[in-house]
Amino acid sequence: MTQALAVKDVGFKDFLTRCHARVDQALDLYLPLGDDATQLREAMRYSLFNGGKRVRPTLAYASALAVSGAALESHSLLLDRVACALESLHSYSLVHDDLPAMDDDDLRRGKPTCHIAFNEATAILAGDALQTFAFELLSEAENVDAKIQIALVRQLANASGVQGMVLGQAIDLAAVDKTINLAQLENMHRHKTGALIRASVSMGATALGASDAQLKALDIYAAAIGLAFQVQDDILDVVADTETLGKQQGADIARNKPTYVALLGLEGARAKAQELHQQALAALADFGSSADYLRALSAYIIERGN
Repeated sequence: MTQALAVKDVGFKDFLTRCHARVDQALDLYLPLGDDATQLREAMRYSLFNGGKRVRPTLAYASALAVSGAALESHSLLLDRVACALESLHSYSLVHDDLPAMDDDDLRRGKPTCHIAFNEATAILAGDALQTFAFELLSEAENVDAKIQIALVRQLANASGVQGMVLGQAIDLAAVDKTINLAQLENMHRHKTGALIRASVSMGATALGASDAQLKALDIYAAAIGLAFQVQDDILDVVADTETLGKQQGADIARNKPTYVALLGLEGARAKAQELHQQALAALADFGSSADYLRALSAYIIERGN
């Protein structure tokens, strides 16, 4: 887990592969299956290791590189904890979003959702445990400056709760079968999807001691790609098939949920994604080549097929 991720010695695809492998290795270490008599850990690991792209951990590694411009060996353990905390928090949100009382989905990444693979009660508990596990990871980091550790906990808490992701989900549920405008749609997704993406970027940079000016620029970048991620999701819900998506195609239309495609049309949504990509790139203008992975990730987000 201490392998360097230096900007100059890897290409982008290799960087994605290495980040994915690195966070998987760390998750396996921090959350072994164990031998308790329940299915709790099995359900947690099922949800963590079900084929996710690891976008949020990769953003954390990339933002750390943007700040440092160097190899990450001396910071690797803290960054791995940050990456695992982000993926654990994200996985919890998906487990709960898929529940019958929420989006009522049977498929996630081409596999049965947690409540289908196990049962609804186990899925609820697995989500609860994944959420608290994220904060365990951050709070138990050793040899870390207390101010940085507290900042990381605060950033993740603010992004995931009543000021962030959970609020976004509540807004989303309240908007079903209702007409909302573009500003209201963006407000919903700045919380539901964007908040954790912004935290991913800020936490990776904070772990490396980023300056206030760097954090401000990176947050502008992250806010843009957070919306772009959702715009692309809405596009894919229309143009991709169920097998490619790994979840039911057209689910948003079937539930009469507001989307960028519904408000802007397909070509308008594609133009919006490109506009947000350019905003993200502009925010990185004062960073050199050390931010190239962040630039590539912005393009990847709007070009991905699932």
